[in-house]
Amino acid sequence: MLVHNKWRIIRLLTLVGLSLLLVLLILFIVVMSRTFTLKENLGLQFAQWENTTIISADIIFPNVFSSSLVKHEVVGNYSHLFTVLGTDPELVPYMLLAHIDVVPANEVDGWEAPPFSAKELNGFIYGRGTIDNKQCVMGILQAVEYLLERGYVPRRGFYIGLGHDEEVYGYNGAVNIAKVLKSGGVKLQYILDEGLAVMDGIITGLNGPAALIGVSEKGQATVKLSASTRLGHSSMPPKENSIGILAAAITRLEESPMPRLFGYGPEQSTFEHLAHKFQFPLRFMMSNLWLFNPLLSRVMERRPDMNAFVRTTTAVTMFNSGVKVNVLPSHAEAFVNLRIHPAQTLQEVLDLIKSTISDNRVKLELVDGFDSLPISSYDEQSFGYQIIKKTLLDMFPQVTVAPSICIGNTDSRHYMDLTQDIYRFNPTWLRPGEPERIHGINERMSVQNYEEIVLFYFQLIQESDIRILPPSHTGQHEL
Repeated sequence: MLVHNKWRIIRLLTLVGLSLLLVLLILFIVVMSRTFTLKENLGLQFAQWENTTIISADIIFPNVFSSSLVKHEVVGNYSHLFTVLGTDPELVPYMLLAHIDVVPANEVDGWEAPPFSAKELNGFIYGRGTIDNKQCVMGILQAVEYLLERGYVPRRGFYIGLGHDEEVYGYNGAVNIAKVLKSGGVKLQYILDEGLAVMDGIITGLNGPAALIGVSEKGQATVKLSASTRLGHSSMPPKENSIGILAAAITRLEESPMPRLFGYGPEQSTFEHLAHKFQFPLRFMMSNLWLFNPLLSRVMERRPDMNAFVRTTTAVTMFNSGVKVNVLPSHAEAFVNLRIHPAQTLQEVLDLIKSTISDNRVKLELVDGFDSLPISSYDEQSFGYQIIKKTLLDMFPQVTVAPSICIGNTDSRHYMDLTQDIYRFNPTWLRPGEPERIHGINERMSVQNYEEIVLFYFQLIQESDIRILPPSHTGQHEL
């Protein structure tokens, strides 16, 4: 009997072992299959696109304001709205956005050329706004003017919105442009605004450049934290004063970052679309994020630029207190800027801040804030996304196109009532060292890249004249 039971146990363990081996074998087949075959959303690259007449891009400088096809309005005293009429009223129009304002710059900070000179040095145009966002302002206008001068009449009408206060949230510019359009009952096929760019050598381990199209934006919140204690003389200090109380609260915030949320927003699709361009072992991991998300998020959070994809970020940006070296301050205040992950709400973030600080002596006040924006469609039937993607690949066949999330904010959030599909991209090429120039010293744009930006809009406007997207010639990955 004992021997019989022993053999039954051995057979059971053998069966369990074989079952585990079978599961592991299936898992191995799945992950390896995805590693070597996962190429997201490639079908339309091989489809038969509707033929449109493409005008030669041999260009000179004309004047957009002379065309009877273009209606121009000044909105909010300084912003501009252009309406370009199309010949087919059945086609839903689209909109191109940019902003004309810039952040401050001072030559004494170490600029190689005066920041408002647009001086050309060694093939680069130096100046504040060359990357953010004058290249799009001029690129859009020049492209339209070149088309109109050559007798181009669009089939699909479109709008151009140039805001004047994007850097201070767009409340007078973009908000009022959107109101004008909304009052006229305008609905849009898609919107293209600034946002992400072509990353060349920026993403570690990626072979070749990647064009990231923002399909959403992180939310934002500015929170004021304050603490108050009794005013007094520094010779008789209490155990804690307002500065110490607030500093301790801020330390707790910085030592307890928001939870990891990688994989719960569009950032997962970014890396899945790029997976086949990574080297091993990253290709293996990116192709199987359903399995490696926890590990990858811990690796990514070590770098500030990648940590922004992992969670809601917390940045203490201002701290004010004290009036004299021998006076105990009665009040201390700090401002914290948070960029909210799509998987969290503004209220959830505020609740987490309060529970992390866990000190009733610290007052929390929301200065302003908003949730992350809805995720625009980016599948093979997404008109705007596919038009942008096709234009990119026709110009730059070496790039890999992927949806992503914009960690900064743009004027486009003010237009959400006009369309479900908002995309944030322009073909500015960013190489190592270039992102630091945005809002920084020696902001610049290469002459070649500016010409490419003009050509991009030149082509995009014509590509948008098609009535419908062609059917896809390939399907999505089945695993």
